[in-house]
Amino acid sequence: MTARTVPEMFLDRIAATPEREAFRHREGSTWHPLTWAQVGDRVRRIAGGLRSLGLVPEERCAIVSSTRIEWILIDLGVLCAGGATTTIYPASTADESAYILGDSASAYVFAENEAQVAKLVAKRAELTRVRKVIVIDGKSGHDGWVMTLAELEAAGREHDARDPAEFEKVAHSIGPDALATLIYTSGTTGQPKGVELTHDCWVYEAEAIDSLGLLRPDDVQFLWLPLAHSFGKVLEVAQIKIGFSTAIDGVIERLVDNLAVVQPTFVAAVPRIFEKVHNKVVTGATEGGGAKAAIFGWAMKIGKRCSAIEQRGDRVRGLLALQRTVAHRLVFSKLQARFGGRLRFFVSGSAPLARELAEFFHGAGVLILEGYGLTESSAASFVNRPAHFKFGTVGPAVPGTEVKLAEDGEILIKSRGIMRGYHNLPEATAEALDGRWLRTGDIGEVDPDGFLKITDRKKDLIKTSGGKYVAPQLIEGSLKALCPYVGQVVVHGDNRNYCSALVTLDPDSIKAWASSHGISGTDEELAKHPEVHALVKGYIDQVNATLPSYATLKKFAILPKDLTVDSGELTTSLKVKRKVVEAKYKPVLDALYG
Repeated sequence: MTARTVPEMFLDRIAATPEREAFRHREGSTWHPLTWAQVGDRVRRIAGGLRSLGLVPEERCAIVSSTRIEWILIDLGVLCAGGATTTIYPASTADESAYILGDSASAYVFAENEAQVAKLVAKRAELTRVRKVIVIDGKSGHDGWVMTLAELEAAGREHDARDPAEFEKVAHSIGPDALATLIYTSGTTGQPKGVELTHDCWVYEAEAIDSLGLLRPDDVQFLWLPLAHSFGKVLEVAQIKIGFSTAIDGVIERLVDNLAVVQPTFVAAVPRIFEKVHNKVVTGATEGGGAKAAIFGWAMKIGKRCSAIEQRGDRVRGLLALQRTVAHRLVFSKLQARFGGRLRFFVSGSAPLARELAEFFHGAGVLILEGYGLTESSAASFVNRPAHFKFGTVGPAVPGTEVKLAEDGEILIKSRGIMRGYHNLPEATAEALDGRWLRTGDIGEVDPDGFLKITDRKKDLIKTSGGKYVAPQLIEGSLKALCPYVGQVVVHGDNRNYCSALVTLDPDSIKAWASSHGISGTDEELAKHPEVHALVKGYIDQVNATLPSYATLKKFAILPKDLTVDSGELTTSLKVKRKVVEAKYKPVLDALYG
């Protein structure tokens, strides 16, 4: 019988491969494995603990934690107990957390540590619906309002001993249309909206990804993505369906070092990760000059030629094939080793990936498959395939997803993965859904082979005072791919007579450049340095040469520091909050038009 829900998929996986490795999780510098049977035991205890507290069907349990093994165990425990998971990013403020908990009517909150508990305690008077807080790393207290995860699991063990059949009974009682996850959008503008995703949404995603043959049971995934984001969540359900192993560690600063240890066969990431690796590789190879820089430049030219041939569907032959072998030994093998040496491909999503960046890595023997989807479509709607890809596109639709374009070019998609609606927002739901068709808010085009190309966000399109439309993300992506010293770019020009840009510097890359040119100073001092300004202008001039005159960047300003999640300028998936940045730096922008 085909699984109808996430709990049924999970029980099927345990039955099929109980002793196979499910996860590896990091404690200190040591990685610890867990089999599917061991995962099942812990999930059973968490589910039992929630049932002992009185959890009822579809009642919300919030998780406010970074990516770690407990996040997945708790999520599965909630679902197997008949509840639904509310997601909260750990970087959320006390006010933001309280808003989501109130809007979702969450009855239980799983908090990562004492710092997260403190935010909840500060808002306790407002959190009248929250019956219990369960802390992962911390102590119980606050008049019994806070208990530990270990205490919950102990209660669950006792509950399960009293009625061993209840766990499976509850798991099989859940219907496919029941609420599974309430994901709150990261909110680049305004208050976040709760996206209601059912069990059938996730079952559909798991089945669609499985049918692609993209991922295999013998794969090893490295997972660092925020699990409060749909991109991370869809990988959880795909793993349950397919059965591959996942090494999990959400600390971004350890990402590249972890890859060398874990040696994954695939990794999902966001474009900002590839941009940072690209910047580090390019500056590390070229700033020293001499033979090292010359060899790197030669190897990348060879790689680019090979990539162009393979993108046409042809094979690299003859002298060029021999040159690529040499380039691999001298240059490309070092980059591949940095990623663990066994990587079959990366999957990129959440934001547009510059074509130039994809071609850079492909030329070095590292394939990045770009995909596309929204929280409202349960994440995976389009993706390139290893043997069937086109850079600059997000690939064909996954099986079971339909696409059409509105008259203005807006992308509309339909599948079983489309959300039930926005929580408590019927008007917003009616605006987003046309029957079962989701209005994505993205502008795009579909080529004759069915590959979708995203040209920009409908709301992000710039209309100059001259009436010309400009797609800022394409310009931003091109500059970041071309210039290894740039961190972020925000193109501006709506209702202005020309386009301009706010630019931040990549701290590591610009310091390496400055050192090699005898320049010193703080990040802020380097941002003001005339030679740094001239350096960035040279790259902007190169980008401008590829653009129509109305889209060129006439002026730019270098900001004193990079954009960050903590400052509220980036979402947790590292996308720029355009309106926030433009408002924060309005005086800087106004000066560009003075």
